Amino acid sequence: MHSHLVPDLAKEMLRKAFGFEEFLDGQAGIVEEILASRDGLVVMPTGGGKSLCYQLPALCLEGVTVVVSPLIALMKDQVDALVEKGVSATLINSTISHSEQRSRIGQMVKGEFKLVYVAPERFRAEGFVSAIRKVKVGLLAIDEAHCLSQWGHDFRPDYLRLGEARRALGDPQCVAFTATATQMVREDIVKVLKLRKPFQTVTGFARANLSFNINPVETKAAKFRRTREILEEHRTGIVYCATRKRVEEVAETLHSWGVNCVGYHGGMTEQEREETQDRFIRREVDVAVATNAFGMGIDRADVRFVIHFEVPGSVEAYYQEAGRAGRDGEAAYCELLWNYADTRTQEFFLEGANPGYGTICQVYEHLYEEADGQGEIHASIEEITGAVEVKNGMAVSSALSVLARGGYVERFDLPGQRRRGTRLKRLEVQPGHLEINRDALEEKESRDREKLKAIVALCYGAVCRQQAILNYFGESEPGECGACDVCRSDYGTDRREPTESEGLVVRKALSGVARMSRRTGKGWEGIFGRGRIVQMLTGSKSQEILRVRLHELSTYGILKENGTAYLNQLFHALHSAGLLVTQSGEFPLVTLTDKGERIMKGEGAYSLVWPEQGSGRDKAGSKTGELPPLDAGLYAQLKGIRNDLSKQYRVPPYGVFTNKTLESLARSRPTSLEEAMTIKGVGAVKAERFLEPFLELIRQES
Repeated sequence: MHSHLVPDLAKEMLRKAFGFEEFLDGQAGIVEEILASRDGLVVMPTGGGKSLCYQLPALCLEGVTVVVSPLIALMKDQVDALVEKGVSATLINSTISHSEQRSRIGQMVKGEFKLVYVAPERFRAEGFVSAIRKVKVGLLAIDEAHCLSQWGHDFRPDYLRLGEARRALGDPQCVAFTATATQMVREDIVKVLKLRKPFQTVTGFARANLSFNINPVETKAAKFRRTREILEEHRTGIVYCATRKRVEEVAETLHSWGVNCVGYHGGMTEQEREETQDRFIRREVDVAVATNAFGMGIDRADVRFVIHFEVPGSVEAYYQEAGRAGRDGEAAYCELLWNYADTRTQEFFLEGANPGYGTICQVYEHLYEEADGQGEIHASIEEITGAVEVKNGMAVSSALSVLARGGYVERFDLPGQRRRGTRLKRLEVQPGHLEINRDALEEKESRDREKLKAIVALCYGAVCRQQAILNYFGESEPGECGACDVCRSDYGTDRREPTESEGLVVRKALSGVARMSRRTGKGWEGIFGRGRIVQMLTGSKSQEILRVRLHELSTYGILKENGTAYLNQLFHALHSAGLLVTQSGEFPLVTLTDKGERIMKGEGAYSLVWPEQGSGRDKAGSKTGELPPLDAGLYAQLKGIRNDLSKQYRVPPYGVFTNKTLESLARSRPTSLEEAMTIKGVGAVKAERFLEPFLELIRQES
């Protein structure tokens, strides 16, 4: 197929089969790469039109396209939609009888399907793999590919077989798709699938239609009050909870308010889960209350809100779950109800997902002693947990996964039962002789801890939420969204970049912090608290400064003229902007963040809420008494205009005018351009772009 024909054929298919006139951002390039027979890795945000990127090439390529997806409800949805468009498509997963599976594989071999969706666990069955070898596979598309990686937030052992499965299918062209993947996860995907010189497309992670909000709440009652407010305003959505127990409690409470909702968690049978999903997808209910474990299957375009009732375990998990809102491109609202105590639940999950070497050996020893002549054990995970005396049942399940990956055991379905049994594969290996990479176990646990730390930092942080998330995914210099709680707050609207002299003060303050910190292999470590650092910078002669000889530092007294009160406020602002961090422990010790170090060296940009110079000094002689009074009603209306302009021009609200500037406008009520230009913060460029509607309102009100 000549490359210049690719776009023509693809465009025709786009119109004919899908009824679209144009590709969405990034789709055309991906389709072109796939039709040029290249392996690839595509990272595309939820709602970016990912599925079209493999469905469309499937119709243009020879042979059948096999799509691996863990989302049973989503498969059914997509297959139904394709069949309706006249595309020959089907699915093979655990909801289908063996005889029906066999007949579908028979049809695949005859080439009767263009697209076949397959659940990853099918590749566990030898019979399935050998039957499918006869199929002519043109393209293997792996959806939700981050499940391949142990460093991903949703690792699924079944996905590790996909590298072998690809070989069994005769090494067809392979393209992996995911919505959230850090650089490390991307490298893992390429390695496990053995992608050959893959093209890699990362279409921005930003979701312009979503408003991300983190709301600190003290009590469960406050969480319910807030949930009710969001429900009343936005109606259709998902409430994510960390545990089954909480799902049941929240669903019950919502029912009692008369909300049409369903609960969804891992304790339900597959059939119950599927029925629940279908009811939500068919719009018979307005709200799904779900654990994150099964959230991937909940796919509905008009989700107007996503509430996180508890903090999730990582930024990836959070962004993927919140990203289920607003897939139709319309505005949607996301809120995380933040209470530090909830991190204990995530700590419990983290321990369960990271069994130590000792636990793995204990589990193996128990299996070895209990196995029958064939090396089989029919005990459930609960029974094994009881026998091994491990407190956390999840740790047993994780230990079995580690043993399975090491080739020591395999899990198999027990006929007619919901549970699975375990079979020893290497009976000659005695307990105590396991060869398991302990470094890898420790490495994974420390990465999981880093992930939890990152989501806690996001919750405590005071920078634009979307910007912080995009930074986490390694996007360079992301802008601010203008729609999150930080951008909309007074904090967000009063920030600006530094003047030259302010920039110098900040670099001096940061180098003072650096002098009073320790550099380690992992970054900076704090030694002193804020109070002590400020004393050093202002040249204090107090005993505690002289005793530890801080007066001998090169930065001693370099900000004397700025005064203690100014510096204390500046340090708060530097914290909020993510340039300084307080390390928890017995004492709150202050040190630099990576960004703070870059700014200290004069690299990169930042915005702060600047303290008033001379704040805290005697203001008796200032002119504040002469200012006209603030008209609160006019000020609120001016804020309304600013928010509209901020949406229209896609800039954060403070990019129009800061709160201070709006306050001055509301006090001095200028009616002409000349008068307005005398106000601080109204420059020529902003005046030309934004000022007219503000003046218009002031003229009406005067």
